Amino acid sequence: MASLQLCDGYLLSKPSSVSPRFRLPHRLIPKASASPLPPPPPSSSLSLTRRDLLYQSAAVSLSFSSIVGPSKADEQLSEWERVFLPIDPGVVLLDIAFVPDEPSRGFLLGTRQTLLETKDGGNTWNPRSIPSAEEEDFNYRFNSISFKGKEGWIIGKPAILLYTADAGENWDRIPLSSQLPGDMVFIEATGEKSAEMVTDEGAIYVTSNKGYNWKAAIQETVSATLNRTVSSGISGASYYTGTFSAVNRSPDGRYVAVSSRGNFFLTWEPGQPYWQPHNRAVARRIQNMGWRADGGLWLLVRGGGLYLSKGTGISEEFDEVPVQSRGFGILDVGYRSEEEAWAAGGSGILLRTRNGGKSWNRDKAADNIAANLYAVKFVDDKKGFVLGNDGVLLRYVG
Repeated sequence: MASLQLCDGYLLSKPSSVSPRFRLPHRLIPKASASPLPPPPPSSSLSLTRRDLLYQSAAVSLSFSSIVGPSKADEQLSEWERVFLPIDPGVVLLDIAFVPDEPSRGFLLGTRQTLLETKDGGNTWNPRSIPSAEEEDFNYRFNSISFKGKEGWIIGKPAILLYTADAGENWDRIPLSSQLPGDMVFIEATGEKSAEMVTDEGAIYVTSNKGYNWKAAIQETVSATLNRTVSSGISGASYYTGTFSAVNRSPDGRYVAVSSRGNFFLTWEPGQPYWQPHNRAVARRIQNMGWRADGGLWLLVRGGGLYLSKGTGISEEFDEVPVQSRGFGILDVGYRSEEEAWAAGGSGILLRTRNGGKSWNRDKAADNIAANLYAVKFVDDKKGFVLGNDGVLLRYVG
């Protein structure tokens, strides 16, 4: 197996203290008017028309609403509630993870070097900083985070790798080889000082010594595989640019990835020397793919279509499932249990299934939120989050 030899890393200083907890401004309640009530009208004016009564009733209702503000029910987003974050507008949230040994502690990643921490299960979030990253001129995009026990990993672009052994109290910056093919897009903590990393060119590397050495788990990049097997009948392979647009890992270590043009997909299982390309079984281009709770595949196409593979495991046979996407693209699916899953997408679209994906119903939780929802993440059946652009974060409240 090929090996990348990397130099020693260095220990980062303890991050600076976090900023005060972010608070929303108090609602302003107008004072009641102190002017005296007008005298009663003459008896001739007591005969009101139906239109007058409706008008006065509506006026009283509006006046009351302006005093008491929206009701609790208006603020509740169905089974989801929005968590407001102390970040700049325009930040796209990309990944979230919690510390298994400290379940209330988690980290949230995004563009513009966004790194937030929670210590109350996701109710409130505070900014965290990485001093060595802030000393540089780059504005990092943190792509992926993963924890096992108290050990955690973060990767980003431009190439940056962070490691913690104390549940995120301190982060070590681990140097990376300049020969690494492609940009790092995914990382999975797998054991003590061990992790698995994937680049957008299909390279898969594993480490067992805190990232100082990485071994290739696959013999060639996807471009090399397709150039070698271009006559294998994969539609669109000759136009492939050599990068992934999406990659997802199953709990047992299998991967499914979507080509950058969305014209075919690829899979890999531990022990295989190469990625296995597959023709798409649908007419529209693939948006995203991932693993169902039962081990099968789900597939999203551009324009809002959702498909489920037949049976479990890797398959090229898919059945379309009708969804109320309103024409907006569905971007991700997250399973809360084997039967219940949520799908999210453009313009705040949220869909739920309670029968393993056979039928989906639209949830109006985010209809009034002007954001695209990019990722659905369930830590367990009681803790889930939806991540979007413009700093939108939804928390599952059941």
